Amino acid sequence: MLTSLELLSPAGSADIGIAAIDHGADAVYIGAPKFSARADAGVSVADITRLILHAHLYYAKVYVALNTILTDRELAESLDIVSELYQLGADALIIQDVGLLELDLPPIPLIASTQMHNNTPKKIKFLEAVGFKRVILARELSLEEIAEIRRQTSKIELEVFVHGSLCVSYSGQCYMSQAVAGRSGNRGVCAQPCRSHYTLIDGDGSVIQKNKYLLSLKDLNLMNRVPELIAAGVTSFKIEGRYKGIEYVKNVTAAYRKAIDGFISGNANYRKCSSGGSALTFTPEPDRTFNRGYTQYFIAGLGEKVASIDTQKAIGQYLGEISEVGKDCFRIARHDLQNGDGLCFFTNKNDLAGFRVDRVDKDKIYPNSISGLETGTRLYRNHDMAFTKILKKSSGVRRIDVEMDFVQEDTFIRLTVRDGDGNEAEMVKHVLFEPPRDPARARQQLEKQLTSTGNTPYQVAKLNILPQEPGFLPASLLNSIRRDALEALTQIRFRAYPRQSIEFTPNDTPYPEKNLDFHANVFNALARQFYERHGAAVTEPAFEIIIETTGKTVMTTRYCIRHQLDLCPKMNPSGRTVKKPLRLRDAHHTYRLEFDCEQCRMFVIMEGRTGAFEKTPE
Repeated sequence: MLTSLELLSPAGSADIGIAAIDHGADAVYIGAPKFSARADAGVSVADITRLILHAHLYYAKVYVALNTILTDRELAESLDIVSELYQLGADALIIQDVGLLELDLPPIPLIASTQMHNNTPKKIKFLEAVGFKRVILARELSLEEIAEIRRQTSKIELEVFVHGSLCVSYSGQCYMSQAVAGRSGNRGVCAQPCRSHYTLIDGDGSVIQKNKYLLSLKDLNLMNRVPELIAAGVTSFKIEGRYKGIEYVKNVTAAYRKAIDGFISGNANYRKCSSGGSALTFTPEPDRTFNRGYTQYFIAGLGEKVASIDTQKAIGQYLGEISEVGKDCFRIARHDLQNGDGLCFFTNKNDLAGFRVDRVDKDKIYPNSISGLETGTRLYRNHDMAFTKILKKSSGVRRIDVEMDFVQEDTFIRLTVRDGDGNEAEMVKHVLFEPPRDPARARQQLEKQLTSTGNTPYQVAKLNILPQEPGFLPASLLNSIRRDALEALTQIRFRAYPRQSIEFTPNDTPYPEKNLDFHANVFNALARQFYERHGAAVTEPAFEIIIETTGKTVMTTRYCIRHQLDLCPKMNPSGRTVKKPLRLRDAHHTYRLEFDCEQCRMFVIMEGRTGAFEKTPE
């Protein structure tokens, strides 16, 4: 039995979702009209319908995210939305709030959002037991941990993020935005305080790092890890980016399509789970669109430095070092720079600076500002004019291969069209046989007209013609029978689309934890009811309801500032030591850092207003 592999791309809009499918995605995920974890990426019912129609033609799937925590009042409205999404043909629902599971849901497959913090075999076994079709695993997991989850579960599908922005905190366990700005990440309106700069101070109040982006991570890139992820049991490869532009989605989707197809071509036991192939007008290169520099995060363990503490902005593609600087220009070896490109570099103080290319004269580059540039400066391109121009246009066309059988008898012609998914359409037109004056030309015209599929989603891979010397037929007649046969095939494909329905049946499978504090994100009475039915006591409501947040852990992360700065006593025992406790400080708040070195975890704990621990550096 073949294992299906899925490339899953983000759709911040229907147009972006359609572009993702045209560039090779097997599925896309899009925000529901309301209650998505990217609140500003909600999409109208009309646009979701348009996306579903386009996707299903290629047997690609559309998953809809309704993955915020919900109030009691919002639950009823959510059920209406879910019912409508099911009627529209959505293939699955991505959720975080277990209160939804206490409602009378339509038989739509359920996907456990990464916001549920799916990080242990026990948790995933529970989700499988209560009826989830798929789980989106926590980003922090290693290959070994993913493989162990697969060993301890049976049928539940495993989906992992392979590319894009990283949340520094465990997903669903970050409360910093709510604490400092009243904007809950679990409600879809995260203010992204992790992308702000902080000062790190030790137990004496001495400054260790000043105004650095100490919680801002690089972007994930696991393209080279696809075979290992498959071996670990992953079948869905997810690209982050419902806030990203269409150029980013086209480029990264096409790149991962190539990587996954490369694996499938050498492994006969695997297949992709949608139809058709994409013809591109460009060579995909993820480095040439938005990225903050890349990391493989913890997929291979805990050794890599994963943060980008000098900038939270995109740095883009590394170009090389400046070889010479003149009065108003510089030189760099082997470049393809163009007027209007945006370049950036790190200054001697490790601040990110940028400039625009005003003019290119062979190996001489004339920037709009020469300030800070010197021989040896490492340059990055964070705006690629030529590449962006290509991607803004139509850059990918997806076609489904079909085989045609054309038969001509004395009184009729018949065209049969078959696709690779087992669908077949037949069209017959009555016409008297007229012997051709030029048999070769008659056959040539027949081949030309029948294979001219134009802007349809099909391309003819094989054409069989009987008899070998068909009679003369007008081009208009051949075009008509081809058009009618392909339209009939399209309708047959829609009717035969393999949509899955799964009834959700509540049970009382024991939850793996007995007592649940605010980290369980219980925001409504039905969520409490769900956990209690599964034997867990809810001792504390969601963080969003708690009034006093001082002393609360607002972030739990596998990323460790001490490791990033070579201060880790476990991984660098002979390195510099600092007095505890360490604290982070921004313009308004102070956070205490605590460390669980046995589990390699860092906790960011809300303390109060800035000022109490400040010491003027010497």
